[in-house]
Amino acid sequence: MLRGSCHCGAVQIEVPRRPRSLTECNCSLCRRYGTRWAYYQAPTVRVIAARGATESYVWGDKMLRTVRCRHCGTVTHWQPLPHPKRGRMGVNARIFDPAALGPVRIRRKDGADTWKFLD
Repeated sequence: MLRGSCHCGAVQIEVPRRPRSLTECNCSLCRRYGTRWAYYQAPTVRVIAARGATESYVWGDKMLRTVRCRHCGTVTHWQPLPHPKRGRMGVNARIFDPAALGPVRIRRKDGADTWKFLD
């Protein structure tokens, strides 16, 4: 198990294992957030946060809800819509301690134009 948190600690996330790879996307949102996404099946991810500790942002085709800490602003994860507890979700790997994360391949994705991996 791997556990990470936002900057202030109000939102913590537990995942079952280290990610096999991370995705760095250059779409307008991911580029601004500076995220690197690790993907897991939603039922295997545990989000630990008090009620009201998070806020979300939905845009574009309304297929994802991007979640951040309401207190410190750290983007922690995204959930699929309309069923956030099913399917694949993304966890911002930057919330994990780099030493606990270990070496991991970073894949670059052209989310701004082609939606293809650049490597």
